[in-house]
Amino acid sequence: MNVMLITIVMFAGMMALLTTGRQVFLLVGAVATVAAMALWGTGGIMMPHFNTVGMIYWDVMLSFPAFIFMGYMLAKSGMADDLYNMIYKWAGGVKGGLGMGSIGICALIGAVQGTCVSGQVAMGLIALPSMLKRKYDKSIVTGLIQAGGGLGYLIPPSLVFVLYGMLARVPIGQLWIAGAIPGCILAGMYVAYIGIRCRIQPHIGPPIPLEERAGWKEKFISMKAGIAPLVLLFTVMGLLLMGVTTVTESSAIGAIGSIVVTLIYRRFTWKNLVQVVNQTWQLTSVIMWIFVAAILFGAIYQGLGAAKAFDIILSGTIGQNPTLIVATMIGIYILLGMVMDDFAMLIVTAPLFLPVLQGMGTNMVWFGVLYCVTVLIALMTPPFGFALFIMKGLVPKDSGITMVDIYKSIIPFVIINACLLVGLLFYPQLALWLPGIIFG
Repeated sequence: MNVMLITIVMFAGMMALLTTGRQVFLLVGAVATVAAMALWGTGGIMMPHFNTVGMIYWDVMLSFPAFIFMGYMLAKSGMADDLYNMIYKWAGGVKGGLGMGSIGICALIGAVQGTCVSGQVAMGLIALPSMLKRKYDKSIVTGLIQAGGGLGYLIPPSLVFVLYGMLARVPIGQLWIAGAIPGCILAGMYVAYIGIRCRIQPHIGPPIPLEERAGWKEKFISMKAGIAPLVLLFTVMGLLLMGVTTVTESSAIGAIGSIVVTLIYRRFTWKNLVQVVNQTWQLTSVIMWIFVAAILFGAIYQGLGAAKAFDIILSGTIGQNPTLIVATMIGIYILLGMVMDDFAMLIVTAPLFLPVLQGMGTNMVWFGVLYCVTVLIALMTPPFGFALFIMKGLVPKDSGITMVDIYKSIIPFVIINACLLVGLLFYPQLALWLPGIIFG
């Protein structure tokens, strides 16, 4: 069997197994293990073992459980409720103010928790009923919550950047800083869209009634809700950027800091601590197995020379233009994102895509940011975008919001994401300028 035939059989087998709905790491790991044994016999038996043991020596792996713990602990602190109360008091009297404020909260929650789902779920449970109660149109409410939740992919410390950085062998600190400006630009574009649309169509985002508006004293008191999470975020990121701590040490500071924040909010209990620890080790275990499967799958691809064969196919199909090759990969990610989550997409494609990009001399920090923006589009794209189904599970049953409404609501935000993606594709300095200033 030649290299391409083996590659096609492995990839097709993996995609077929993914349709069974079983855990990604089990399916990918099974295909990789069977392929190793079929190709190299008894020598292939030890490949899963050696790859698993080798992963233990990556000290940055310790950052995963610490950041996950930080996210879960901050969720227990009730931070999202207090932040929304602050936004309600400050921006509620502005047309579309609750929607614009919700974007800001999503960005902050994504920053301190490192994921996209946390912001969407928090705002779906807190902001969605509040905005619907105050006559916000469903066409904008569900869309802004899905879009805002995705900001956690770009704004540091993003867990997706940690995974990508490990697979691509790129400094994670550089990836985090590279995502900061595009993340802020995207949040600003969301806010601008909501503000402009609500100005043109006031009925879709009306201000709260005069009798519900807070006085200046209440507004300033409510601002204390943002102090603790912002201090924690700047401590974690600031020490890393100053070179005082490594990524792993920053994650440990974040984990300890999240306990302090929960104590400040007076919501720390031993029961909550036990729940957070259980949730942390469960999610960490899944991520670790995903790494094992991804590394083994990649090792087999590299051993076969499949990445080189994939490079030849791409070059033969669309030529040697690096921009076209990157754009083709982006298109593949958008298609895969309709049926797979962000981690699954990356571990499936990394063995093929990353060596090709490195061979072309592509800036891997830039491509990491492109990947995250692409994932945002993919997860909001019908018919099977994961963010769409999370949103469906969050809407109140008596709200009258259908799946079609959710599909329609996301269209403007997908267009905004696409504009940022095109901008990054042709102007890489949007992502690379800040890391260049900080890291030289």
